[in-house]
Amino acid sequence: MSTIPFENKPDMKISLKEVFGFDSNMMVDGFSKKNEYVPDIDQSYIFDKETTLAILAGFSFNRRVLVQGFHGTGKSTHIEQVAARLNWPCVRVNLDSHISRIDLIGKDAIVIKDNKQITEFKEGVLPWSLQNPVALVFDEYDAGRPDVMFVIQRVLESDGKFTLLDKNKVIKQHAYFRLFATTNTIGLGDTSGLYHGTQQINQGQMDRWNIVTTLNYLNPDKEEAIVLSKCAFLNNVEGKKLISNMVKVANLTRKGFANGDISTVMSPRTVITWSENYNIFKNLGHSFKVSFLNKCDELERSIVSEYYQRCFGQEINSAAAAKLAGKNNG
Repeated sequence: MSTIPFENKPDMKISLKEVFGFDSNMMVDGFSKKNEYVPDIDQSYIFDKETTLAILAGFSFNRRVLVQGFHGTGKSTHIEQVAARLNWPCVRVNLDSHISRIDLIGKDAIVIKDNKQITEFKEGVLPWSLQNPVALVFDEYDAGRPDVMFVIQRVLESDGKFTLLDKNKVIKQHAYFRLFATTNTIGLGDTSGLYHGTQQINQGQMDRWNIVTTLNYLNPDKEEAIVLSKCAFLNNVEGKKLISNMVKVANLTRKGFANGDISTVMSPRTVITWSENYNIFKNLGHSFKVSFLNKCDELERSIVSEYYQRCFGQEINSAAAAKLAGKNNG
């Protein structure tokens, strides 16, 4: 990781009302300057109040915050967008099966010093983050390997020290180091079959997360506003009606999944992808197929096609879809 200089601590107060639009007089700590680790601000991002307050509690009061919810709900992005508005450096690590203990802690590496090759220990992302005012976010926390999870457990205590055995060094956490995680399940494993590779999380470790919040799909009005903000070409009467029906299809897939009718869920991210592909192909049905339908189990595609028909009043392959595309893009 880079050794660029950090502001040692937050040096300004930020108004929740002004920055996040919440009816609150609360002020939170933030940095006046940003560095390369501060995420870019998405001006069109819509904050969920309960989730935002949980994340802000993590930043302000050094709480360990776990954000749980279905895929595509914007869990990681939510943390990043809060960090962006606080100018708080933020680093994301995806805990897939390829992330090992060595990746987190560090390893010996051959470097050149004084024209000589020597072996030197290079710290990984975990000890580097611990020593800086950085928000470290573990994505897919419930998919981490057991050896990796036990490494993380050491730093879940807010004042927990980290022993770097490779250097005989004990690292004390920086006063403004923050730790977050996102997870699809709630630590009890996956009973739905939707999230392969996830596993049960040691309950001793779950107990160390101070705040657990759930971020589920937004209500239709907010979801439509997000899609429209990302797909400005649909900002007209016909386009808004189109987005409304797209979100209705998505909500039918979510209900179908909850009822056990289908095994693939349409996330807000997929709705945006569908809209973007529609702009490319100029055909509503075809863009739906390549964005979502073709990802579904063949035995379930007839059900998903029925959802489409119920919302748009036409078959996926009908000429009406192409006609509507031409009308909206003409």
